[in-house]
Amino acid sequence: MRIAHLFISLHCQQNVIIMKKTILNICALFFMSVSTITAQVKLQANNVDEVLKAMTLEEKAMLVVGGNRQISTAGDNGMIGGHAQRVPGAAGATQAIPRLGIPSTVLTDGPAGVRISPRRDNDTNTYFCTGFPVGTALACTWNTQLVEEVGKCIGNEVLEYGCDVLLAPGMNIHRSPLCGRNFEYYSEDPLVTGKIAAAYVRGVQSQGVGTSVKHFAGNSQETNRMGVDEVMSQRALREIYLKGFEIAVREAAPWTVMSSYNRLNGPFTQENGELLTTILRDEWGFNGIVMTDWTGLRNTAAQIQAGNDLMEPGNESQIKDIIDKVKSGVLKESDLDICVKRILQYLVKTPAFRAYKYSNKPDLKAHADVTRRSATEGMVLLKNEGQTLPMDGSKTISVFGVTSYDFIAGGTGSGDVNKAYTIDLMQGLTESGLKVNKKLADVYRSYQTYQQNLTAAASARGGWFWGKPLLPEMAVSRAIINAQAQESDLAIITLGRQAGEGSDRKEDGDFTLNDVERQLITDVCNAFHLAGKPVVVVLNMGNVIETASWKSMPDAILLAWQPGQEGGYSVADVLTGKAYPSGKLTMTWPNNLIDLPSSASYPNVRPAANTFGRRRGNDKVEFQDYTKHIEGINVGYRHFTTANEPVSYPFGFGLSYTTFSYSRPVVKATKDGLTASVTVTNTGNRAGKEVVELYVSAPAGGLEKPARELKAFAKTRELQPKQSETLTMRLSLRDMASYNETTQAWETAAGKYTIGFGASVEDIRVTAPFSLSRQKTVKGHDVMKPSMPL
Repeated sequence: MRIAHLFISLHCQQNVIIMKKTILNICALFFMSVSTITAQVKLQANNVDEVLKAMTLEEKAMLVVGGNRQISTAGDNGMIGGHAQRVPGAAGATQAIPRLGIPSTVLTDGPAGVRISPRRDNDTNTYFCTGFPVGTALACTWNTQLVEEVGKCIGNEVLEYGCDVLLAPGMNIHRSPLCGRNFEYYSEDPLVTGKIAAAYVRGVQSQGVGTSVKHFAGNSQETNRMGVDEVMSQRALREIYLKGFEIAVREAAPWTVMSSYNRLNGPFTQENGELLTTILRDEWGFNGIVMTDWTGLRNTAAQIQAGNDLMEPGNESQIKDIIDKVKSGVLKESDLDICVKRILQYLVKTPAFRAYKYSNKPDLKAHADVTRRSATEGMVLLKNEGQTLPMDGSKTISVFGVTSYDFIAGGTGSGDVNKAYTIDLMQGLTESGLKVNKKLADVYRSYQTYQQNLTAAASARGGWFWGKPLLPEMAVSRAIINAQAQESDLAIITLGRQAGEGSDRKEDGDFTLNDVERQLITDVCNAFHLAGKPVVVVLNMGNVIETASWKSMPDAILLAWQPGQEGGYSVADVLTGKAYPSGKLTMTWPNNLIDLPSSASYPNVRPAANTFGRRRGNDKVEFQDYTKHIEGINVGYRHFTTANEPVSYPFGFGLSYTTFSYSRPVVKATKDGLTASVTVTNTGNRAGKEVVELYVSAPAGGLEKPARELKAFAKTRELQPKQSETLTMRLSLRDMASYNETTQAWETAAGKYTIGFGASVEDIRVTAPFSLSRQKTVKGHDVMKPSMPL
């Protein structure tokens, strides 16, 4: 019994010990839990992986969906995502998660400046931004250093107005002059597009904020941009439509890339892993985030699996869809984690993460000075008979055209900037000391006021979308024109065009002149020429128009583009010789729209061909638009030079107030390419700058290639009369390559090349030979095949 009692006693003691240990363990776990809660991990630059592990599925889903929505989950400010109050009018945001120290970041529209609301409720301050020249104007400077300077100014406004990323630059190719957003884009040529974009990105990001190169990819029309399938060959996609993006990614490392609305060779770009991962990340080495253009709920699982990290502007249904698809196994949480990690890596670079104390007071005056100067360098002198320009400041001028009095600084849509003012041409001419015929000006001002009142009424009814509308041209009687020809020394006619996001241009009365414009040019030229006086036409637009039928009538034509808020001053500076034009065209100006091969498959072109059409969906009773890029790589000058077809103004064309000669062309082989140099001399009697365009003609045989392709360019400094400068350009063999669909490789063929130094694609001044003994090959991936026969 004693033994039994002892055994029972020992057993009870052991149970007590075990119970004590259990209680201690429970307490330890409790205190560890409390400690974890009180010492929650917070996002730092070096703990992204740790934060990712601490996130719940719901938080991960929220982070990859934009913050433009009301969220019921409370944060430090009572609601997750307070960006809308921080920067009113900004386009979007990322989601804040205060528990983990994750801030909301603000995304603002561009590219001609920051787009935010200029006024705020219960606030007497203003928040205007600088309206810079549009993309076409900047590109036509061919001056990457100047574009980078503009980018720095814009980046500073992004920073000082409390934003983190500028949704710019726009990089789509000018496939047709009818694209409504061409004013935002740079060129029909991918090299120009890539180099100008890279300079812009470097400038903006030098201020510690990010950019979003867009719209990736193939978004070269606005008609049904949400659903159209852009169908093209793998070679055209690689060489024309992706090449510019590749250059910008490799040379400037943008923080973000924006995937476009459209389909591309079948799938939506936002759901295409071959585009967003295989090409963008695996081949080009992009390490930023990809965000969607501003779409609603699509296939979120497919978007994330493709490598689309952020869905903008964001809504609750997308969050729920992601959570449901992870829980059901349709979407792997590991795939979601990849996107979340990239967003965290982006966040730690932002001003919001650094808690930057923005001023809301950027130096708008200094930026206006940059705008005025940069606009002049992008203006293209298309005609100047008898040295009509620059004008003598003592002349009296009759100013025709309603746009002279209602100047257009930029296009419409998200690319429009809320600026404090726009200087019209009349203001610019007056400031320059020119005498403007007041009687004619008074007539136009009255007409302008009447039309603006009509436009304001239409806008109140929802008749205009984000930007300045184009006022209809005023018919002017021959009696008034004849009287002006007697009273004034010179006539200026301004022609205006406006376009923008959401729709493409029309051919009749938009690409071509309308009847009132044509009659005005005819009557003014007849009357003033009869009196022995010159006529100057100023083109205030962001895109190409037809010029072949009327360009012989005026004495001078100045393409001013949409030059930003200082536009009237900039144009007057060039007209009077205070500044000089040194811009050159980055797109072809055809004689007729139908001359472009793309017109066979572009919306709004007469006659329409069966390469722009509709097809029945596979599993629904619906139709899906498609556009076949039947021209392949022969976009713009690549077609016209190869086919030897005439144009109104060729790619790369632009006159100067002086003249230049090219001499001493030298091409030397390097380890992986060549260097090409040429000496440029100012042979005229005025100061100026010259753009030298380097074209390469490939050896015959092998892949079919254009007659010549732009492979490099350079611009001189300001050269005084008789001054010279030697420009040197460098090319890698990869720069000279074409994409072979059969071998799925970039190939630089062996053989003899001709290196041409040109003032335009049709004006090759000097040449030099280059030989390659062995073919250079760089393998690609067999991806992005066309979704239907071409």
